[in-house]
Amino acid sequence: MTFPRRALQPLLVVLSLQFLAGCEDPPPHPSGDAGVPDAGPYVWDGTYTELEEHGDWIDKGPFAPCGFDAQDASTTACEELPRFDVSRCDPAALAALPQEGIYQANTRDAKPLADGGTLISIGSVGFQLRSDGGPNTMYDEPLLQRDTQGGRFSVVGKNTRTSLTVAMVGCQTPTPDIVTGCFATCRRGKVTQQGTFEAHRVERRAGEPESSGGLTLLSERHVALGHAVDVFVTKGHAYVVSLPHAGRAGGLTVFDVSDPRNPVFKTSISLPEDNFWNGVWAHRDALYVASSIMGTLVYDISTPAEPTFVRNLPTGTFGAHTVLVDGERLYAMVPNTGTFVYDVSQPLSPVQRARITVPGDPDSGGPHDTFAYGNRLYVSNAFGPYTVLDVTDLDDVRPLGQYPRPDLAYSHHSAVGTFAGRTLAFEGGEFNSSHLRVLDVTDPARIVKLGEFRMRSITSIHNLILRGTRLYVAWYHEGLRVLDVSNPTKPTQVAHYNTFRESDPYRGDSLFEGVYGVRVPGDGHVYIVDSSRGLLIFNEL
Repeated sequence: MTFPRRALQPLLVVLSLQFLAGCEDPPPHPSGDAGVPDAGPYVWDGTYTELEEHGDWIDKGPFAPCGFDAQDASTTACEELPRFDVSRCDPAALAALPQEGIYQANTRDAKPLADGGTLISIGSVGFQLRSDGGPNTMYDEPLLQRDTQGGRFSVVGKNTRTSLTVAMVGCQTPTPDIVTGCFATCRRGKVTQQGTFEAHRVERRAGEPESSGGLTLLSERHVALGHAVDVFVTKGHAYVVSLPHAGRAGGLTVFDVSDPRNPVFKTSISLPEDNFWNGVWAHRDALYVASSIMGTLVYDISTPAEPTFVRNLPTGTFGAHTVLVDGERLYAMVPNTGTFVYDVSQPLSPVQRARITVPGDPDSGGPHDTFAYGNRLYVSNAFGPYTVLDVTDLDDVRPLGQYPRPDLAYSHHSAVGTFAGRTLAFEGGEFNSSHLRVLDVTDPARIVKLGEFRMRSITSIHNLILRGTRLYVAWYHEGLRVLDVSNPTKPTQVAHYNTFRESDPYRGDSLFEGVYGVRVPGDGHVYIVDSSRGLLIFNEL
């Protein structure tokens, strides 16, 4: 993504709403994952100091003292490694680097602006080095070049989907699991970016154990279908949805988890032309699956181990990306389109009631996810502002406020609850450097940041669940993180479990690897899905 170093002016976003006829009373009782009453007890009295919003990315300047010569660049400039000046680098330190590992890198390109400012462009690149004869990759595709011996560290890869070639040449090693250096990117024979990078080996944070805080792994089951990305637990069964990955189709996998220490595989479902399934939720005898092709799929789970297809709810060109049930309402979020709202008082026969759009910037991407709480809908609007709507009456949906970020970071997921009489949103982004924000949304017309929690800048946060004063966070490469938010101004990690292992089958070099989904259904257990390891079950703290 690209943004000026100084803060951008907040974007003015206009809300447009398209309604269907009819009237509906708000649901009297929210569903288990759609918010809880006042969490208490607290170590917080409701007071705080407003924090300035700096965005996800914190710029610390160039990563390494090296450079790339783009003068008289040929069409293969990014494959010409002598163009990199490494005269001030440390070959002895580079020679000590291991010859294997999965790395995630932040890239930084700085260009001067005419008004004296600086345009900082950041990005993320992953690559995997193998010493066992397996493929070395970048963007999960074979490297074009690799030279990592004798004090040299250079890798060149190409993303064939975007025609982007990336060259990375190491310079220094601040710690044994970090390498810094310079990079250049080319597309269609032209140099498009050049700058510095910092790459971390992501298997585990240095010095951190596999787990902490009494979080115990009770069981683990492999999911054969694609990349496991979301899970919902009901009727003693776990329903896991997957995306296609590495030639394997995605779909739905069902486990009997009545004995959490011994889950039993029951069935899997994958449609040949439709198996990019990203979200799942259940309501009584209905299972709702977000399909990128067919919209929302409705399955009958009156026999829990044998889901039976009932119908699909079309959502247009883009299909559904995530789903949420609140009371008798089903919300289906559709990229570039809006949020579809259904009456599910008859769970197997949803009736569309409204379509809510929050267009914001034309390139915002539309709603990625939503959270329902207290007759309000909290919309994670992709590259647009985090938005709060009053959905008491679907025939009179009213915008209440927005929270823009200066760097146009991606608004991905949130959880909302009441603390010391104030309504707080725990909001997470996505992509590299994303982190957890704590927002006071009591008055949506003036949303205030009062806390935050960060991990490594090269990783991405994903989904999260709020249970009382515990926040369970699926943090991709960082695994499962459990935060004590009894003082929301200072979220504190109290437990974690590292799921990421380089040796796992189908483990790739993407930024989106590791823990995707988490559920805490109230049965005394925590259920997560890891992209490669599948379903993992823990004790609830």
